[in-house]
Amino acid sequence: MFEALFLGLLQGLTEFLPISSSAHLRLAGEFLPSASDPGATFTAITQIGTELAVLIYFRKDIARIASAWISRVILRRNLAASSKQDVRLGWMIIFGSLPIVVLGYLFQENIRNTFRSLWIIAIVMIVFGIILGLADRFGRRERSLDSLTPGHGFAYGFAQALALVPGVSRSGATIAMGRTLGYTRESALRYSFLLAIPAVFGSGFYELSTAIGESDPSAPYSLFETFGATIVAFFVGYAVIAWLMKFISTKSFMPFIIYRIVLGSVILILLAVGVINP
Repeated sequence: MFEALFLGLLQGLTEFLPISSSAHLRLAGEFLPSASDPGATFTAITQIGTELAVLIYFRKDIARIASAWISRVILRRNLAASSKQDVRLGWMIIFGSLPIVVLGYLFQENIRNTFRSLWIIAIVMIVFGIILGLADRFGRRERSLDSLTPGHGFAYGFAQALALVPGVSRSGATIAMGRTLGYTRESALRYSFLLAIPAVFGSGFYELSTAIGESDPSAPYSLFETFGATIVAFFVGYAVIAWLMKFISTKSFMPFIIYRIVLGSVILILLAVGVINP
């Protein structure tokens, strides 16, 4: 149970930072007493906890967007200009979710197995750390979410789909795309949080239903332990969101970029000398 709770803590700490929570869970598994990969199922279910934190933290934004979208699309009501922007953002969240739905379905076997290789994770940590650094350094800082277009929404969505590979980082990939497209750090991060809601809940509840319906005796953690980890991830994740939103208003992503490159390099060294197995 302690291992599961520790991994829940780690999930909460790393989910929203551009450093890849799935990579950290995969790596941590190598150093815990059980010395096993927590698995894609455990990772997806605990992400439900961190995504609940997003729902609570952005509850006003989400309620406003959902209300406007339902009023216009379902109930066919006329709305004020400000509400029309919320309807548009609702469509952008739906549209931006399509790439990860398609690619997640097509590559689900790779997500569970091939992509979880520590060799891949280490290289991806370094490469996408550099990409994030370049995007944050040279990206324009003029666009807000009011400027979001279907093309930009799809580009964000494609970036999010890349995070199916542990080490990429959902927030890191979408922030890098947003900065490349000229969005401010705050706008890129906010849309990243909102865009993740359908994808994470969809994946998490799918894995949860599968775990309940098909009990796997080889799974490293029981459902009870996984639920405990999910609760821990929720509380820690909420605190991290609050901190990160304040941090990026005055700071760059450089500390996270350096961390990614250093950690990726350390993993490669540990793999090369045989301290950990891929």
